[in-house]
Amino acid sequence: MRAQEMTDIAGRRSFIKSTAALAALAAFRPQLAVADAPKLAVPISMLPAALPVLERFRLAADAGFSGIEMSTMSDPSEAAQIRDASERTGLRIHCVVNASCRRSPLSSADPQVVRQGVAGMETSLRNAWLWGADAVLFVPAAAGADTTYKDAWNRSQKVIRERILPLARHLDVVLAVDEVWDGFILGPPEVARYVDALRSPWVKACFDTGRSVFYAAPQDWIRALGSRLAKVRARKARADWVEVAEALREIGYEGWVTVDSLT
Repeated sequence: MRAQEMTDIAGRRSFIKSTAALAALAAFRPQLAVADAPKLAVPISMLPAALPVLERFRLAADAGFSGIEMSTMSDPSEAAQIRDASERTGLRIHCVVNASCRRSPLSSADPQVVRQGVAGMETSLRNAWLWGADAVLFVPAAAGADTTYKDAWNRSQKVIRERILPLARHLDVVLAVDEVWDGFILGPPEVARYVDALRSPWVKACFDTGRSVFYAAPQDWIRALGSRLAKVRARKARADWVEVAEALREIGYEGWVTVDSLT
C-alpha cells in the first residue's frame, strides 16, 4: 500500500474517532449486547455533509457500522451514487426516511397536498427498492387546530390503504410508522392500533427511544409493539439500555438499530 493511501486511511479513522457517531457506538454496543446482537446503523445525517457520498459511507464503515439509514433522493443520478457507495463499501442501506411526511401531508384536506405527499412516498419506496432497503419510515398524520384527531386518522388510513400500500406490496417494502410529537398516536397502544387498523403485513412501526420517553419507558414501547416493530432508532442516553436490550430479546427482535446521537 502506498504511503499516501496509508496516510489517507489513518486520517479518515482519526477523524471519525473524534465524532459523536463513534462515541455513541462505543457506548451503545455493550449496552445492547443481546444474544443475537442487533445490526448497528448510522443515519446519513450524522456523517459530514461536505464529503462526497462514497467518503461518508467509508467513514461509517471505518467506525464499525454495518448499515446506513438514508433519506429520500429524488434525483436519479444522486440515487445511483448512493447505490454505488453502498455496493463499494458493503454497507447495507436498511431503510429510507421520508422527510416530506414530517409535514404530514397524508392527512391534509387539500387534494394537492395529498398528491404531493403520495408522490413523495412513491419516491421513497422506489429508492428503497433501488438500494435494497426493506422499509420506508414515515409520519402518517398530524392532529391540531386545523385537523381533528378523527380526521387525521381517517384521511391518512384511506390514503395509505388505497394509494401507497399497493406500491409497497409490489416492491416488497415495509411502511414503518414513525411517531414525532405531532399530537397523533402518541402512546404505544395508539401506535399499535393504528398499524393493526391497516391490516397489512407491509405496515409496521418504527420506535425511537428519544421521542418516546414522555409517554412510556422505551422498554414498554418495545413490548407493546412486539412483532409490529420493524426498526429501532437509539437516541438520548437517559434510556435504561439494559431494560431496552431485555425487551428486544423478549420480542425476538433481530433487526437494525440506528444509533442517532446518544449523547
